[in-house]
Amino acid sequence: MYERPHPHFDQTKAIWECLERYRRSGYLTIDGHSLDIAGVVAVSRHACKPSVSKSPDVIKAIDESIVTLNKYLADGSCIYGVNTGFGGSADVRTAELPGLQVSLIQHTQSAVMINNDTSDEDYEELRHHVLPRVWVKGSMIVRANANIRGHSAMKLSVAEAIVGLVRHDCTPFIPLRGTISASGDLMPLSYVAGSIMGNPDVKVQIGKGADKLILPADKALRKLGMEPTVLGPKEGLSLINGTAPSAAVASLAIYETNNLAVTCQLLTAMTAEGLAASVEWAHPFISDIRPHRGQIEAASNIRSFLVGSKLVTGLGPRAKDRFRMGIAQERYALRTSPQWLSPVLEDLMLAQQQVEVELNSTTDNPLVNVAENDVHSGGNFQAASITSAAEKMRFGLQMMGKLLFSQTTELINNALSNGLPPNLAADDPSLSFCLKGVDVNMAAYQSELAFLANPISSHVQSAEMHNQSVNSLALLNCRYTMQAVELVSLMSAGALYTTCQALDLRVMHMTFLEELKPVLSAILCEQLAIKEDSPLATLVWKDICKSWYDTSSLDTPQRASQVASATVPAIAEFLAQDSHSALPAGSNALKIVQALRESIGKTVLETYVRHRDSFFKHQTTAQFLGSTTRRCYEFVRKTLGVPFHRGLVEQPAPGDTELDGRPKRIIGSWVSTLYEAIRDGRLVECILRDGQAINGTKSSHGVENGGLGSSEGGSGSAMARKELAVAAVRREQADLLT
Repeated sequence: MYERPHPHFDQTKAIWECLERYRRSGYLTIDGHSLDIAGVVAVSRHACKPSVSKSPDVIKAIDESIVTLNKYLADGSCIYGVNTGFGGSADVRTAELPGLQVSLIQHTQSAVMINNDTSDEDYEELRHHVLPRVWVKGSMIVRANANIRGHSAMKLSVAEAIVGLVRHDCTPFIPLRGTISASGDLMPLSYVAGSIMGNPDVKVQIGKGADKLILPADKALRKLGMEPTVLGPKEGLSLINGTAPSAAVASLAIYETNNLAVTCQLLTAMTAEGLAASVEWAHPFISDIRPHRGQIEAASNIRSFLVGSKLVTGLGPRAKDRFRMGIAQERYALRTSPQWLSPVLEDLMLAQQQVEVELNSTTDNPLVNVAENDVHSGGNFQAASITSAAEKMRFGLQMMGKLLFSQTTELINNALSNGLPPNLAADDPSLSFCLKGVDVNMAAYQSELAFLANPISSHVQSAEMHNQSVNSLALLNCRYTMQAVELVSLMSAGALYTTCQALDLRVMHMTFLEELKPVLSAILCEQLAIKEDSPLATLVWKDICKSWYDTSSLDTPQRASQVASATVPAIAEFLAQDSHSALPAGSNALKIVQALRESIGKTVLETYVRHRDSFFKHQTTAQFLGSTTRRCYEFVRKTLGVPFHRGLVEQPAPGDTELDGRPKRIIGSWVSTLYEAIRDGRLVECILRDGQAINGTKSSHGVENGGLGSSEGGSGSAMARKELAVAAVRREQADLLT
């Protein structure tokens, strides 16, 4: 008995649990030290209402930083950005301190938005030029959190003004492009500053949907009962000279990327079941002798997701089959998945750490050091750590996407799918091409994803009088990382739709053969006067199983005929042997073979059509799946209502929009339903909510059970006992699949 480490899974679950707590309470208090990724997500996406802590420590730190700065100003000291110019213009001096802060905001509010961006008008060709509101909310809360740490010499009331807008669901429109994240994200944050200052040329949106209002900032403040903020010395610089937009978008990105990494491991397990694969590649011995933390975790997670599965072999006592036909080991998309995902999980853990540090850091300049009664000029606004995190995420997303693309292609291609029909069509393949379009979609997504995986940090340009000669491009990095998140979410939706279809087909054909076996055995016994356990019955059954899977590209009538023909050699050889005298004297062997072939063909056809029709109405797939894969399969089929695709009959037409009481929809609509569930976190919740998801029962050998025919199976053990009667049949089918 031993426990496997699951550091990435655990940190992903911890964020989810924390987010759930925030959502239940509906509130978040920032204090400069405890903001986390879940808090950013809760405020940005789930309308959690933020507030600023009024603790004595917070108030004292803020007040003392202002006092310290004022002491330097009183003795005539030169403080960057407070009585000097900015950046490459820092060689100029001024005594107009409030005007200098306004001047800073003025020259940074310089990027492009068009009327369509701040109105409800349609835009046909020109795309949006503004940051998504979710990102803006996150930026505002992260910036306020940094400014109350006691190093910014910014009044509490200014931070409260920013947080107050978020509480009222009021966000400024911020240009999408124009920041290099050098002195932080100056341009985006200048529009946040303009909103609390009441600039009439800064537009804001209050609310969303049909009730949303788009107003100039001054009118919005009046409507909300708020006074315009007048900036004191350094407060403009404190507002905009920081990494908040980059850190906020990185927080949203790491939240989704972590979820996608867990989902990718789940889809790998479901793909293994769909392919009726051997999963010995997930054995802990393999990872123990190459002990990368990510590889150990990925293999352990996949094993745990498969606990109780009756569709895979290779784990658990006596589960390994040394005599299987077809390829002797799985292809790379399955067999090397723990190794492929290993650096991804490790990089994501480091990326999350980098983002979490940034959320509770002071990133403006200059910095007030109250303890030493000093003011320091430095470069905490240089967001290279966020750039590093974003590029690790984006490269990891590309790795996930490539794996999903390869696994999905293997399921859809009948030359690789271990006996599944072409394009995973449930009806006749001559007129139904089912998931061929999804196959093409996945290639399109992966091509774009691979392009986005290229580094951005190597494209830095010198800016602002060569003062900003190195700059992080952090927000640009995070923007492209969020595009990669979108693409991998699309690929995950396509892969999930594909795997569920493959699982249904695998079980449908497997249970059909189980139903067929006793019927054909009775025919052979009656026509040839043999016993059920005769060598001939065993040989004919093997021929039938092999032929059934080999002919998956044929329509049902032709397939049944081919299966029947495959039995002829064995039956003919049996009849040709002199020792078999049980048949009536004078029997014509040729006629007997012909009659048997026709009878077998008819029986196969009738049994399959009857079984398929029954399976269409009631899938029994779930009872054959692993503990976690079953939960996610049922989420797709029951909770979301995404059905097993039956083929051409699914296509909606005028006046034909229902099938057996449920809607007919095009394939893209069903995949879109899955995509929405992935993006809003409902799918990963199926995995994370169960505390035992990765703590599968260990056998006495220390291996998590889940192999075909295993007498132990964690949560599926009772069902395993129930299925012992047909376990031998399944082993035969697994042996014969190619």
